[in-house]
Amino acid sequence: MRLTTKPEIIGSARSTYTRVVRMVCEEKGIEYALTETMLGAPELHAIHPLGKMPVLRHGNVELFESKAIATYLDRSFSGPAVFPAEPTLAALTEQWVSLVNTVMDRTLIRTYLYAYIAARTPDGKPDGAAIAAVMPAMIEQLGILDRAVEQTGYLVGHEFTFADINPRSGQARSRRRRGARCGSPSRRLLPRPRGAAEFCRYRPARGSAGASQAHLA
Repeated sequence: MRLTTKPEIIGSARSTYTRVVRMVCEEKGIEYALTETMLGAPELHAIHPLGKMPVLRHGNVELFESKAIATYLDRSFSGPAVFPAEPTLAALTEQWVSLVNTVMDRTLIRTYLYAYIAARTPDGKPDGAAIAAVMPAMIEQLGILDRAVEQTGYLVGHEFTFADINPRSGQARSRRRRGARCGSPSRRLLPRPRGAAEFCRYRPARGSAGASQAHLA
């Protein structure tokens, strides 16, 4: 499908799910515009009923939710497909995306990473108790991803898919926080990334879209 208008992604370079959508664009070679905004901004509410990011505007098309946006971009533009057409592979992609979005995001981002960057401690320092409490789940869930890519280097079959993109930005930043100043034992306990985690470092999707350090929802 040949489209001449440039997709506009409205969100923030610091947002995990905005970055996921941008990584899809980078992987497929889609030229896009990023409109920086804050959570709850009017331009987000104009598309997302809860004012969350990212949202997409492309001609007359307006979408919210990163998975829906990624699916639209994948089917609307040429370049490497990130959602398989084959039924089993498509279902496996959905399986991993669902697990990350409904379970792992809460552990890796909303609990672990937020304990560093949005700690509710009196002095604003990382919440060591919260980090220690979530560490067993953190280790378990990162281990699940590592084991899943051992055979082929990918979460789904032998091809790079959205399943590999979706956990990347949150997982990478959670790993960077391991062994921080709270005294957490995570530096020696967390499994080191391998397989797809290492491979993704050299893909187009790891360009400017994957470089930001901070975090928003």
